Amino acid sequence: MNIDIMPWIDLAVRWLHVIAGIAWIGSSFYFVWLDDHLVKGKDMPDGVSGELWAVHGGGFYHNQKYLVAPAKMPAELHWFKYEAYFTWISGLLLLCIVYYYDASIFLIDSSKLTLTPLQAVGIGLTFIAGGWIVYDALCRSRIGDNAPLFGGLWFLVLLGSAYALTHIFSGRGAFIHVGAMIGTAMAANVFFVIIPNQKKVVATMLAGNTPDPRLGKKAKQRSLHNNYMTLPVLLIMVSNHYPMLFGSNANWIVLAALSLAGVMVRHFFNLRHRGKFVWELPAAAAAVFIGTMFFAADVEHRSEPAAVSHARVPFAAVRAIVDRNCVSCHSAAPVHVGILSPPAGLDFTKDEVLEKNASRIRVRTVTTQTMPLGNETHMTAAERATLGAWIDQGAHGEAGR
Repeated sequence: MNIDIMPWIDLAVRWLHVIAGIAWIGSSFYFVWLDDHLVKGKDMPDGVSGELWAVHGGGFYHNQKYLVAPAKMPAELHWFKYEAYFTWISGLLLLCIVYYYDASIFLIDSSKLTLTPLQAVGIGLTFIAGGWIVYDALCRSRIGDNAPLFGGLWFLVLLGSAYALTHIFSGRGAFIHVGAMIGTAMAANVFFVIIPNQKKVVATMLAGNTPDPRLGKKAKQRSLHNNYMTLPVLLIMVSNHYPMLFGSNANWIVLAALSLAGVMVRHFFNLRHRGKFVWELPAAAAAVFIGTMFFAADVEHRSEPAAVSHARVPFAAVRAIVDRNCVSCHSAAPVHVGILSPPAGLDFTKDEVLEKNASRIRVRTVTTQTMPLGNETHMTAAERATLGAWIDQGAHGEAGR
């Protein structure tokens, strides 16, 4: 029995990342919803700021929120932290497995910057750690007390990082590192601020003293930030499936615009929980999405290589280009290091597979130019133009001539 262990490790870590992420985001969304639906009722205990009755699964639930803490600590207290920790740990492991283990495949783009794998990994980790340092410093400054100002500055920090990373790494590698910066800030908020502050409150109460209300205020600040950063992170998690996002010449603008749309959607739901229906927010988010779609398409179109001059592209020329640039990965038995099976199951040694997937080939090699990965085969503009012309002429194989 011959088992290649790496794909199974990848699957296990990715599955853990999805499970932990769902648990973390789900609990985060629930508590935001709960917080916004609490109402001040009659005959509530001292210190209770609001309560909520809910029904689910055939049972009734009664939630109460204390402004600082109850007068007496309950015997059993539930904490929500491991969902965040395991999401971040599994995400870092995935980053290492997919992008750092063989950085030349998904991370390094030699047409932008010539880097060794070690240099690329160092740059990536520097941005991730640096993002948290800058974010935390902003939170601790007076700027952190002004939510709109803080949000605007943090957005500019991420925008600048996106611009820099998309000019250093492959588009896909750049996107995932912006996501790692955001995800690290979110997890670090839980690990360094939210949970420690909650533990201080518990310890103070057990000692018979009154907790400092500033501890809860600081934890609430970081929790609110996490709430707004969630949808941009989810966008980045799925973005590697959409080359029209990371493959655009202005991919950093595309990422920023769609992330901003996600923040608008999150803000709409936050307001909706409080009984405010601001329809302009989802409308604006939809307008940004549609505008980004046309913007990315226009930028992509201008980036395409000039069409070849001859009227008919011989299939032999197409086959030579594909054999030189594509089949090391896209074949029944890939020879490229780190590629164990043909990506997307596409074997380009077969003419009929080329014909059937011509439109997809055009998007990746001509329009967005995200293939070959990192252009490590140094596919030329003339070769891309030849492929584009062949596809525009009907993408006929040898049998169709």
